[in-house]
Amino acid sequence: MVVRRLSVAFALVCGLAAGVAASFAEERAIVLASTTSTQDSGLLDYLLPIVREKTGINVTVIARRADEVLDAPRRGEVDVVLMHARPQEEKFVADGFAVKRFDVMYNDYVLVGPKSDPAGVKGKDIATALKAIEAKGAPFVTRGDRSGTHAAELALWIVAGIDIAGAKGAWYREVKQGMDAALGTARAANAYVLTDRGSWIAFKDRGDLDIVVEGDKRLLNQYGVMLVNPEKFPSVKKELGQTFIDWLISPEGQAAIAGYKVDGQQLFFPNAGKSGG
Repeated sequence: MVVRRLSVAFALVCGLAAGVAASFAEERAIVLASTTSTQDSGLLDYLLPIVREKTGINVTVIARRADEVLDAPRRGEVDVVLMHARPQEEKFVADGFAVKRFDVMYNDYVLVGPKSDPAGVKGKDIATALKAIEAKGAPFVTRGDRSGTHAAELALWIVAGIDIAGAKGAWYREVKQGMDAALGTARAANAYVLTDRGSWIAFKDRGDLDIVVEGDKRLLNQYGVMLVNPEKFPSVKKELGQTFIDWLISPEGQAAIAGYKVDGQQLFFPNAGKSGG
């Protein structure tokens, strides 16, 4: 009987300890809103276990298209936002939904096209390349899905002085899907397409496609991180969210970002030393 009582007591103690541990783990957790391209790059799968090891914080990710990623933060349903659409990020801060924006890292976009280069754009700047593609009616594939990459592409047509809504024809093909689908369509159609470099590196079946334009400063893709405003949304985990941000922009966090590679190629370049918004 005594042994049984001790066993029951031990089980109760173990159950209580497990409950406390689970509660502590839940408390040391935040929700991060980010873009699908960031998630699909594999960066977060690589980075978040390091965050957990270094800070004890568990991070749950909600990944959405760039035009949707701020919906949940506007309702106070997440703690931190990591994305790559600076005008929207700065407006989010200006509207009082976030405390401050910090630069974290960047990667870049590249224009991919057939090795035969029917529009003759290889080595040109991006504006000249897009003008040549439109003038010749060379096949061009667009995501057309209101993603960050799609928004960047539309902005580049404007830079090139082209009203793509009025200029597009059969040569301009919308897939309304993600980057893999757009690249696959471009490969099949022997067409040009704008892609982030990470997606291009991860895309294995390239067929006759190759990078034709890169390195133009207008192809820079800057990422920023923000703490959702705890004064506006008291449920936001201010201390844990800020700890996550502080680690991300610290020398240790920046080195971890730089260490993420696919096929030996670095996908993201830390630049938290620059001033945030």
